[in-house]
Amino acid sequence: MALRPNPPSSWTSGMDFPSQFFETGRDDYELYEEDDEFVLSVEMPGFDPEDIDVTWDDSVLNVAAERSDESRNRRRTYHRRFRFPKTVADEDISAQYRNGILEIRLPVLEGAAAQGTEIEIEH
Repeated sequence: MALRPNPPSSWTSGMDFPSQFFETGRDDYELYEEDDEFVLSVEMPGFDPEDIDVTWDDSVLNVAAERSDESRNRRRTYHRRFRFPKTVADEDISAQYRNGILEIRLPVLEGAAAQGTEIEIEH
């Protein structure tokens, strides 16, 4: 009996989906903060900008894409959600797609600097 490279998750068990039905790469994005904004870069080679949907709803950024390759009878899908603090200026979010990289900039609201308590590290 052959082993599957990626076992199906509980919601797909018993549904006979191929193990590679969904793209589940974990190292396909980079997130950092720069000049009072979050910058998210997502590697999405092979997609056209028209294939990609980016939405913002209640502090959650949703990136989804679907592309059909009819010559090879294949369909590629991508879906990932990112949760951000409520301090993002949602009206000023921008996205750009170049050379297979989707870059989304999420400006932080002025005066919304993170406040917190320093946590001592035991050693």
